[in-house]
Amino acid sequence: MSSESGTRYLADGMPSYRLVRREDVQLADGLPGHSSGLQSCRLVGGAQGSTHMALTLVSLADGHVDTHLHSFETGFYVLDGNPTLYLDGRGVRLEPGACGVLPVGVPHAFRGSGRWIEMAAPRPRPDGSDTFFLGAAPDDAPEALDVRDPRNRNLFLLGDGQMDLDVLKHGAAVGAPTVSASMATAVLAYSGIAVKMLVDQRLGAVLHTMFMVEYEPGGGALPHDHPLEETYYILEGEVEASADGETFMLSAGDVFWTGVGCIHSFANKSDGKVRWIETQSPQPPSNHSYRWNRDWDYLAERLDA
Repeated sequence: MSSESGTRYLADGMPSYRLVRREDVQLADGLPGHSSGLQSCRLVGGAQGSTHMALTLVSLADGHVDTHLHSFETGFYVLDGNPTLYLDGRGVRLEPGACGVLPVGVPHAFRGSGRWIEMAAPRPRPDGSDTFFLGAAPDDAPEALDVRDPRNRNLFLLGDGQMDLDVLKHGAAVGAPTVSASMATAVLAYSGIAVKMLVDQRLGAVLHTMFMVEYEPGGGALPHDHPLEETYYILEGEVEASADGETFMLSAGDVFWTGVGCIHSFANKSDGKVRWIETQSPQPPSNHSYRWNRDWDYLAERLDA
């Protein structure tokens, strides 16, 4: 069973998967001259085998990030703290579970303290030439995140109970502090798995997706692959994962990445739930985004017979 951090490559030199253990995550000062109190760690990116994306752990300690924009799309999910995001000329105070998309070419800045996962698509250029700084970060007093306010169209908040299927059996009150219920915001449940979309086209993302995944005890996904890349940042619990014949256990703080064509699977063999943040890039096609081994193995058996 594999346990070491690193990127695994196939015989033809193509990257298969990457594993980063929590104890190997090392934060370093980021954006010198354009920030204070900022540290980050690139978990997945071009230097680590990815073609389409970058995943970064970001920490801001009573500091700021100057106003800037990117020629790539960015999604984020707040792990802890209350960082302030300045977007569209307004300051919004975020909280754990807050997430959103920073569209291509849209100026934004940060102040305060917090930690978040940041997803970029396409992957940023190594020389930083796709990030453009515009000036100091604003210091206007922020407002609390209100997901019902149309001005917060690029933001979302995953609140308590939004992954609980028993709670969701009952409709919310008209004035409930959440977005209107629809298929776009529904929880998808299958095989002991619950999936909640966080960042996708409804928030304005066009180059990546981000969603919350929760496995009940006994839940699992059989071996499959995709025409896209995926990352998995484990938030809580423990799950057994496999990738191109290797098997390992993932726990809170670990990071896993699968490249295009990597055959992978998951199984929750513990007595508790496991939850992670998952990202994809490019966005899944309208059909054939999954290739399940068992279906094609079945066809091979029929043809052999």
